[in-house]
Amino acid sequence: MSPYLAAGDLSVLAAEDLSLFGRDPWWLVVIKAVFCFAFLMVTVLVSIVMERKVVAWMQRRIGPNRHGPWGMLQSLADGMKLMLKEDVVVKRADKVVYVLAPIVAAIPAFMAVAVIPFGPAGNEISIFGQRTTMQLTDLPIAVLYLLAVASVGIYGLVLAGWSSGSTYPLLGGLRACAQMISYEIAMGAAFASVFLYSGSMSTSTIVDQQADRWYLVLLPVSFVLYIVTMVGETNRAPLDMPESEGDLVGGFNTEYSSIKFAMFMLAEYVNMVTVSMIAVTLFLGGWRAPWPISTFWEGANHGWWPMLWFVVKVQLLLFMFVWLRGTLPRVRYDQLMKLGWKVLIPVSLAWLMMVATVRALRNEGYGFADIALYVAGAVLVLLLLSFVVDMYRERAKQAVRPVEEPPAFDPMAGGFPVPPLPGQESPPVPRRRPRRERELIVSGGPDTHSDGPLGGSTEGKEASDG
Repeated sequence: MSPYLAAGDLSVLAAEDLSLFGRDPWWLVVIKAVFCFAFLMVTVLVSIVMERKVVAWMQRRIGPNRHGPWGMLQSLADGMKLMLKEDVVVKRADKVVYVLAPIVAAIPAFMAVAVIPFGPAGNEISIFGQRTTMQLTDLPIAVLYLLAVASVGIYGLVLAGWSSGSTYPLLGGLRACAQMISYEIAMGAAFASVFLYSGSMSTSTIVDQQADRWYLVLLPVSFVLYIVTMVGETNRAPLDMPESEGDLVGGFNTEYSSIKFAMFMLAEYVNMVTVSMIAVTLFLGGWRAPWPISTFWEGANHGWWPMLWFVVKVQLLLFMFVWLRGTLPRVRYDQLMKLGWKVLIPVSLAWLMMVATVRALRNEGYGFADIALYVAGAVLVLLLLSFVVDMYRERAKQAVRPVEEPPAFDPMAGGFPVPPLPGQESPPVPRRRPRRERELIVSGGPDTHSDGPLGGSTEGKEASDG
């Protein structure tokens, strides 16, 4: 199927695909919903053990190896331990909101999987003799539904920080809110590029449009932008500022224990799985087999095989989460905000405008060579203009900048020694005398520029000898 169909044709195609949904009996809908819930829970249990094992391997440690074969049941044991621990409610907390906050954080994480396709809509499977699609449901605005659900989950973190009645959880909740606002804009712009190219917001239609080429190849900048924003949305290292242990003790979940704390951790890992499934659906071909397999095996995208390719892609993205956590240190909060507002948002908007221009030129009948020439010319003009503006701006700053000597750095100005900041230099350290001179002074040798009392003077020495 060509990725350059007209918008009207795509709307008809989306309507035909969506007609396959909504025909299942109620008991089959319940079975599919239970399967989606079980899939997320099992994936979370596997992901926790995988994270601890992979990070231990990266740090040359053993990792969990006690519960179950090779420690594979460690996450299940941790969940049982948290359920049996004492549930403490702090005295100053708003108890109603305090109890509802973990629920608000966890439930939206499970809702997103409802519109994720595990297999082709046209290739129905049989469950107890009933033909059905490998997707719970689909919507004409399914991707907007995913964005809305991801945004609602942040309310749980904000309410948890506010209702705890403590300073550090409140700061963690505020950080979570600011981080969500900063990174949601860039994520929406990355999604908009996919909308423009596919002509639909339906997840099943977007996967169908990637039959010839994945959007990872056609929209690489959108994929990179989404990867960065999904790490920020899930509060994972190195962007885990809402629960920064170094300065916030534990962030929004500091005052939580037992099953409530477990629900926050469950929401975090389910969100990891959900954003990975969205990345697979929008950019990695969804349930489609990788390129070498799909070329020589015609049945790779039929039957139950699409679910295998989908799960493998999701696990690779989950491994990327673990790899980032074991590799990169946590960034500062100002660096986090600078990345969101000064890098991701301008880049995503510029890329969106370029994709829209390319689509408009394509719809007008321009060839690929003409479009590439126009885009390259526009990029060169923008780079030249930015270079000229920066050059004149720097000259203006140098013209009005007064020549002043920076104040000398005093490491003891605050009453205790502090290291110099960037651009400052420590005062020179007094050097000790060479060893030969120290021996001469101690033994009473000549010292023309002596400290005085340390070695004594030669006149005093001669007087004592006389």
